[in-house]
Amino acid sequence: MNIQLDKQGRLKHFLGIEGLKRELLIEILDTAASFLSMGSVKKVPLLRGKTIVNLFFEPSTRTRTTFELAAKRLSADVLNFNIGVSSASKGETLVDTLRNLEAMHCDMFVVRHNESGTAQFIAKHVAPHISVVNAGDGRHEHPTQAMLDMYTIRQHKGAFEPLRVAIVGDVLHSRVARSEIHALTTLGVSEVRVVGPKTLIPIGVEGLGVHVYHDLKAGLRDVDVVVMLRLQRERMQGALLPSEHEYFEYYGLSEDVLEVAHPDAIVMHPGPINRGVEIASNVADGSRSVILEQVSNGIAVRMAVMAMTLGALSEYKEGK
Repeated sequence: MNIQLDKQGRLKHFLGIEGLKRELLIEILDTAASFLSMGSVKKVPLLRGKTIVNLFFEPSTRTRTTFELAAKRLSADVLNFNIGVSSASKGETLVDTLRNLEAMHCDMFVVRHNESGTAQFIAKHVAPHISVVNAGDGRHEHPTQAMLDMYTIRQHKGAFEPLRVAIVGDVLHSRVARSEIHALTTLGVSEVRVVGPKTLIPIGVEGLGVHVYHDLKAGLRDVDVVVMLRLQRERMQGALLPSEHEYFEYYGLSEDVLEVAHPDAIVMHPGPINRGVEIASNVADGSRSVILEQVSNGIAVRMAVMAMTLGALSEYKEGK
C-alpha cells in the first residue's frame, strides 16, 4: 500500500508524485482552483485549532514562506522550527526531535531536508494522527512545486494531453525535475523532453518516459512549455561545467533561442533565478514568462495539499 494514502485511498501524507494516480493530482488542482475562485486566496477556517510545523533542515525562504502563508490562510497555527539552533544540531536524533514536537500536539510536519528519503522516514515514524508534507528532499522530489507548476500550466494551456514540455538544465541535481516528470507523465502530456549537457542529465532518465536532448534548440523546437532549472552548484561534486558563461552560451534561454518554441509557449522557473546563467533577464521578465504566477499559485496549491492531507475538505465543500 502507498504510504501516502489512508485505508480509504485518500491523501494522508504528500511525499512525492511518483505512485499517485491522475485522479488524485487532478483533485489537488481542482481544490487549489476553488481557493482561487474568488480572484485571490481568502482566509478560511478549515484548519482552525491545528498546528503545522515547518521543519526545515536546509534554508529555503520562498518555500517556507509560501507554506506558512498557506497554513495561516487555512487558520492554522504555525511553528517555524529553526534546526540550526535546535537540539537536533546538538546531537539529538531525528526521532527524538519528532517525539518532542509530537508532545506539543502538532498535526502536520512540512519537511525540507538535504537527504533524499527523509520525509518518507519521518512519515513512517510519526504518530498516526500527524501528516507529513515533503517540501524537498535531496535529489528525490519536491512535489508541491511540481503541482503548483501543473496548476500554472493548466491555467494557461487547459488540457494536458496535447502538450510538449521541455525541462532544461541541471536535471541531475533537481528534485523539482523528478517531480515534474512524474506529474507530467501521469497527467498524460504528449511528450516530456529533458535538455542539458551530458554531465547534468541522469543516466537512465529515459526510463521515466522522457526524450533526452543535448542541443537546446532541438530540444525546444515546437514545445508548448519551457521549464528552466537552476544550476545547483552547491550540489555538484567536481567540475561538471567549464564556466557559467559557457553554460549560458549553450543552454541559456535567450529570446533568440525561444523563437524555436511554439509561438504561444510559456516560460517557467522554480526559482531562485540565476539571471544570465540559465535564463536571460529579458526572457525572465518578458511576456511569455509566468514565473511570478507560479509563486502566487503556490499558496493555493499548498493550501489544497494541507487541507486534503488533514481531511478538512468535506466541511469546506459543504459550506461553499
